[in-house]
Amino acid sequence: MGDVELVFRSRLRAPRARVWDWMTSVDGISRELWPIMKMTVPRHLARIDDVRIEPGKRLFRSWVLLFGVVPVDRSDLTLVSLDPGTGFLEESPMLSMSLWRHRRTLEAEGDATVLTDRLTFRPRFATPLVRWLIGTVFRHRHAVLRRHLG
Repeated sequence: MGDVELVFRSRLRAPRARVWDWMTSVDGISRELWPIMKMTVPRHLARIDDVRIEPGKRLFRSWVLLFGVVPVDRSDLTLVSLDPGTGFLEESPMLSMSLWRHRRTLEAEGDATVLTDRLTFRPRFATPLVRWLIGTVFRHRHAVLRRHLG
């Protein structure tokens, strides 16, 4: 099978700066994923934008834990670009994917902020199952975003 492409969009009633703060914090990312998944991060890291970013170089290795316990994947978290207040492009090598590309962007819309996740990925196996799982995780992430940021 070829690449899978999914898009998720939420209109949030929070200002762009608040959404940016949430989406670059380890706490915000963790809240979006919980309880389906947890990603490990270095203990000292509180924010993604605290790390010195060298485009295309691994920031750190993260284990993906199903229900916060069962290791199901490993990601070498790699940002291609980070545009403060606007978004990022992540292209992280993963054990389960021959391609993982995640673009997250913010756009002002009146007094709201529109957060969009665009995913392109190529699973190494079980594409229909992986597509369903990634879709479930990102629908959950956007539900959490809407609950916490309006």
